[in-house]
Amino acid sequence: MNNETWKPDVFESLFQKSPDPWNFENSLYEQQKLTRILQCLPTGSVSFAVELGCAIGVSTLALAKHCKRIVGIDASEIALSRAKRRCVQQKHISFIKAFLPQAYPTLEVSGCDLVLISEILYFLSLEDIRNLAVNVINSLKPEGSILIVNWIGPTDTPCTGDEAAECFIQVCREQSWLPNHSERAEGYRIDRLSHFANFQKGNIPYDGES
Repeated sequence: MNNETWKPDVFESLFQKSPDPWNFENSLYEQQKLTRILQCLPTGSVSFAVELGCAIGVSTLALAKHCKRIVGIDASEIALSRAKRRCVQQKHISFIKAFLPQAYPTLEVSGCDLVLISEILYFLSLEDIRNLAVNVINSLKPEGSILIVNWIGPTDTPCTGDEAAECFIQVCREQSWLPNHSERAEGYRIDRLSHFANFQKGNIPYDGES
């Protein structure tokens, strides 16, 4: 297992070889996982959502019904072009090409109230996961939410899905962002985090554990 973050050209090559390398459109696993992700969104309307690693926009389009504004971010130009075509009728969706965490578009996503990070963390080194967590926290409103999704099966990526999730969550804990929902399904885990102030205000039930 190489511990270094996967570079953009790796993903560009994957999308050159296949229009949908992870079979987002037709995989039952992906469809069921997406359904569950939507069910785990914070209650109420989301004003401004940011999706990191939006790929070809399948989940971005699904989010469109739940969010007033969405910015999708990906490092692959090919993937983004397909995402733009898929979401062309959704005027409240825009896209940014950026390699994370180095090119995290802080200004463009500042003031968001939801960040979705679905199955990209384990492509990063542990150091880059920590840096990304800080960037995400700094871009969120205090009353916002973070939703992370990670594959927990075998992988040849820099870290496992569980390692990636726990690393990200640890950084969040240090900044008073705590899990308010965690679950494991066949093949993946979902963790949702909110700022501790929201627990104190009684906006979110808190049991002291993830």
